[in-house]
Amino acid sequence: MSTIETDAAAVNFEAFSRACDLVDAYFGNTIDDVALSAPVSRAQLVAVLARAHLSGRSIPLEQLQTTGTLAYRSDRETLWWLEGGFWTDLRCHHHLAPEEARAGREVHRRIIEAVDGDVPYYNRERDPLVRIEPKQSENGRSWD
Repeated sequence: MSTIETDAAAVNFEAFSRACDLVDAYFGNTIDDVALSAPVSRAQLVAVLARAHLSGRSIPLEQLQTTGTLAYRSDRETLWWLEGGFWTDLRCHHHLAPEEARAGREVHRRIIEAVDGDVPYYNRERDPLVRIEPKQSENGRSWD
């Protein structure tokens, strides 16, 4: 079984591929819009968003509740404003270029703004996190 390794983690290639498909389907046109104005390709941005998805899913709910503010929740997604440096940490752990991390952060910010309205000034310095909730298949197992 193939794995993708960084200093911080090893991820099964199949899981990473599924995460790429999931974020591509979820973020859709927002990826295209951000990629047009950022110095990253669409494929790079999808890979960054997949890393953010896998990293975000690994944060325990209790930690999110103590370090962030819930902006919106549905059965499909949970939107958070986080204190601390989620995107900075992601950049360091996965050796992302600054523009890759900024583009990924911008995709998440746009989704939260679309759902929750304009971003108040006090949230502009906080890190946006869109945590895509796993869908359940017919047999009750998670798709992501």
